[in-house]
Amino acid sequence: RANYLDFEPHVWQQDRSIRAPFLHPFSLSAHKGTRRRPGCGRMFRNQYDNDVTVWSPQGRIHQIEYAMEAVKQGSATVGIKSRTHVVLVALKRSTSELSSYQKKIFPVDEHVCVSIAGLTSDGRMLGKFMKVECLHSRYVFEEPLPISRLVSAVGNKMQLCTQEYGRRPYGVGMLVAGCDSQGPHLFQACPSSNYYDCKAMAIGARSQSARTYLEKHLDEFLDMDVDTLVHHSLLALRECLPSDAELTEKNVSISIVGRDRDMCILDDEKVQPYLDKLETTKGGRIVPREGEGG
Repeated sequence: RANYLDFEPHVWQQDRSIRAPFLHPFSLSAHKGTRRRPGCGRMFRNQYDNDVTVWSPQGRIHQIEYAMEAVKQGSATVGIKSRTHVVLVALKRSTSELSSYQKKIFPVDEHVCVSIAGLTSDGRMLGKFMKVECLHSRYVFEEPLPISRLVSAVGNKMQLCTQEYGRRPYGVGMLVAGCDSQGPHLFQACPSSNYYDCKAMAIGARSQSARTYLEKHLDEFLDMDVDTLVHHSLLALRECLPSDAELTEKNVSISIVGRDRDMCILDDEKVQPYLDKLETTKGGRIVPREGEGG
């Protein structure tokens, strides 16, 4: 039996009685009578998605599109911005009843935090990079790093993976919430290394329903207080749930950033007061409980 060397353009078989060259399975030239290793002739979905540096004839890079699909399969997260505050809410998942829920909102600095959807490991890596950038700014300039510069640095880091051979794009989407001297900011960062300044945004699984809710109430967000922002964020996040699931204090995280307060992340029992208000909500408005006035 002949032994072959994989993935070389032309490799002679080690069996000297056979002199036919072994061709790369994706080689455009094929010779009759060439022996191939079983399974080498199988192709991927198309011939332009083998590496991130390969362009398709339509001008698309399929590896980046696959990374964006990973974001669509991650647990949903919602962000809303007003004139004074930014609120992030995220839906946490657990692999089983025996494990804890994965964190989806990570602190970066006193004035900024990030929420992720997609590969959590990639999100942690980018979150660590953002922390280092903020520390450098405080050490060198003795002031917090502006949010736009922070997001630009993350976009540049993510872009390197879309330009070099042998690497893959980051399979995570992020919502970056922060407040600096120019006011509150909400940015969306994509695996394609594009980033957008948003008024409100939702990413992750079934996030289209949340975006529809946000578009419906978009004009109301600018003048809302913090509690109302959190309330509408949870209402939008609830649109992303499957029909048999509910928001609980275990699977929801809330982050608040504003001019008059440092960044804070609420988990577990600190989330429950906001969830109690959802029980008396219909159609996006608060309905008073029985015995309450108004």
